[in-house]
Parts: sequence; structure tokens; C-alpha cells
Amino acid sequence: MVGVRNEDERLIRPDGLVIRGLRHTRGWSLRDLSAAISEAHESATGLPVRLAPRLLSSVEERNALISYATLCWIGSGLDCNPVEILLEDPPGVPSAAP
Repeated sequence: MVGVRNEDERLIRPDGLVIRGLRHTRGWSLRDLSAAISEAHESATGLPVRLAPRLLSSVEERNALISYATLCWIGSGLDCNPVEILLEDPPGVPSAAP
């Protein structure tokens, strides 16, 4: 189908505070998290991937939009389910509760 994007490319908003909290709990710097993401992805797929510390910083500080694949990579680096680091009620979007 024309115009249908791969689900892994869909943009989503992560919860930067949760990601930062998980990183701090481990005593990691942004570079450490970047390295853990690379190691986890290469271990799982055999393929290298690198997320720059600058991207991770923008995610933590501003809940920057990222692809679903990137969210999964961050989750694997933190050894958590990607759903745990997904922002539940993005700003400007009404919650599902009445």
C-alpha cells in the first residue's frame, strides 16, 4: 500500500523522566546508556546501532518524539519493556478517562 509506514517508524513520545530515573538508578551517564543500547541491540540482532548521547539527552529533557524502533532500543539498553518508558498522556492529548 502506498503511504503506509512501517510500524517501527511511527513517531511516539517517550517519558524522559522515567528514562532518566532508570539511568540514574544504574549510575549511568548518557554515554553509558548509549553503550548499553548498542551492546543489547548487537547481542540480540548481530547488527550494530548507535544512539548519540545528544539524542538521549533530548529525549530525557524534552520528551522528544522518537520512532517506535528507537523506543525499543532504549528499552533494551535499560533492560525494560518499552511500554514502561512510554509517556502515558502526552501534553495536549486528552486522557481516556471521562
